[in-house]
Amino acid sequence: MRLVFAALATLLAGTVAAQPRPFSCLGAEQMEEDVFAVPFARGSAVLGEAARSPLAAAVETARRDPQRVICVLGHAGQEGGAVTSTRLAAERARAVAQALAEHGVDRERIRAEARNAQFSPRVRANEPPSRTVTVIVMPAAP
Repeated sequence: MRLVFAALATLLAGTVAAQPRPFSCLGAEQMEEDVFAVPFARGSAVLGEAARSPLAAAVETARRDPQRVICVLGHAGQEGGAVTSTRLAAERARAVAQALAEHGVDRERIRAEARNAQFSPRVRANEPPSRTVTVIVMPAAP
């Protein structure tokens, strides 16, 4: 009987450890350091060649401090109706989160969210904020 309880405890401990870290991206838009804009073509959620450099910089920053979490905020402005734009923003955020994970960033450190374009920071002057995903490597918790 003890063996069964020990096995169950081990199984449950593994399940709990696999749960994502709880954290919030509230206020992430206000960050000014370690912010990267990943551009997308109008109406697309496919990562293009222009995404390579900002994505690599975000990965490098995230790898330097494994305690920091990453907020991935997808944006889509006037690229369809409200529902279509929100869906596109979410797809863009998921694509970037997946790319970060594929490049070695632990998925439990990444939170992907769709955001309204009016709250999008203009990270690059030549890139409309509604066609980017903003990657913010948040400061380490105290």
